[in-house]
Amino acid sequence: MTALLFTGVALRRLARDRVAMFFIVLLPLVVILIVGATIRGQDSFRIGVVEPGTPLAAGLSRALDTSPALETRTYSDEDAATAALRRNQVDAVLVLPDGFDERLLSGAPVELPLLSTGSAGTTQGAWSAVSAVVADHAALVQAAGFAAERTGTDPARWLPLAGSLAAMGDRITVRTESAGGAPDERAGGFTGSAPTMLVLFVFVNTLAAGAAVIETRKLGVYSRSLAAPVRPREIVFGEALGYVVLALGQSALIIGASAALFGVSWGDPVAALLLTGLWAVVGAGAGILSGTLFRTSEQASAIGPAIGIAFGMLGGCMWPLEIVPPALRAVGHVTPHAWAVDAWTTVLSRGGGVADIAGQLAVLAGFAAVLVGAASWRMARKLA
Repeated sequence: MTALLFTGVALRRLARDRVAMFFIVLLPLVVILIVGATIRGQDSFRIGVVEPGTPLAAGLSRALDTSPALETRTYSDEDAATAALRRNQVDAVLVLPDGFDERLLSGAPVELPLLSTGSAGTTQGAWSAVSAVVADHAALVQAAGFAAERTGTDPARWLPLAGSLAAMGDRITVRTESAGGAPDERAGGFTGSAPTMLVLFVFVNTLAAGAAVIETRKLGVYSRSLAAPVRPREIVFGEALGYVVLALGQSALIIGASAALFGVSWGDPVAALLLTGLWAVVGAGAGILSGTLFRTSEQASAIGPAIGIAFGMLGGCMWPLEIVPPALRAVGHVTPHAWAVDAWTTVLSRGGGVADIAGQLAVLAGFAAVLVGAASWRMARKLA
C-alpha cells in the first residue's frame, strides 16, 4: 500500500506540471493530426472531367465515375475545371477534346491531357487509375468498331452489347508474391506511422519525466519518507509503477486517437496489448534511470528527449530501416526502438500474432529487465 501512495504522488506531481502535460497529451495529438493529414493513404482520387457531351465521351465519363478508385466531377469547359484544380477541389483534370467521338471511331490517335498541380505521388496515382479506365473503354470501342465494320452499321449501336459481354467475361487477375516470403515493409499511410509515433513519444516523454525524480529528491521528499517506516524498495516500486501508468496512459491516448480519427486498426489485440505493456515498462525503466543519472532537472528535461529522439532515428521511428544500409540497420537494433518497430510492423502490416513476434517480445523483455534493474539499483543507492 505504501508503494501505491508514492505512485499516486508521482502521478499528481506530473498532472500539476503544465509543460509535462503539454508534451504528454497535447503534442502527440497535434502530431497525430498533422502526420495523419499529410501522409494518410489515398483510397480514391478526385478527377474533374471536361467532356463535350457526345455519346462516347459521356460513356467514358460514366466509366470513370463507376471506378472505385475515382470520384469524378463533370465540367462544361476547361477554365472551370482548372479553377477547381487550383482551389484543390479536385486532384487532377482529364480533358476530352472536341471531336473525341469522331477521332476515336475513325481509328485516329486521341490524346487525353491529364492536368495536375499536386504531389508526384498523387499525380502518378491519379494517372494510373484514369489510364486503367481509359484502356477498358478503348477496348469496348474497338470491339464495337469491329462489329460495326462487319455489319456496316453505326459503332455506337454496338457499345452497350460490348459492355455487357465484357462484364460477363472472366477477368485476368495478377497476384504478386515475394520470393523470399512475406514482405517486411510497413503498411502505407497513417497505419504505418502510428505505431512508430507511439514508440517514439512514450520513450521521449518518460525520459523527460525523469526530471521529476530529481526534483522530488532535491525537495527532500524521499529522505523524509525514509524517516518513517518506509523501505527504499517501496519508494522505487511506487515511482516505477507511476511511470508505467504514465506510459500506458499515453499509449492509450495515441491508440485511441489514431483509431477514432484515421481508422487505424491495431491488429491482434493480445499482441498489441503485450507490445504496449512491455514498451511501457521499457519507458519506465529509462525514465527512472535518467532521473538517477542526471544531476539537475534541467539536464534531464533537455538531454533526455534528445537521447530519445536519437534512439528513435536509429531505431526506425523516423524512416523505415529497410531503406538504410545493413550496417546502420544493425546499429539501429542496438536500441529497443528497432525491435518494437519490427514487432508493430509484423502485427499491423502482416497481420501477425503473438507467435510471430515472440522473438521481438523476448528482446524487449530483456531491455525492460536491464533498464528497470539498473534504475532500481541506482535509485536505491541514491536513497541510501
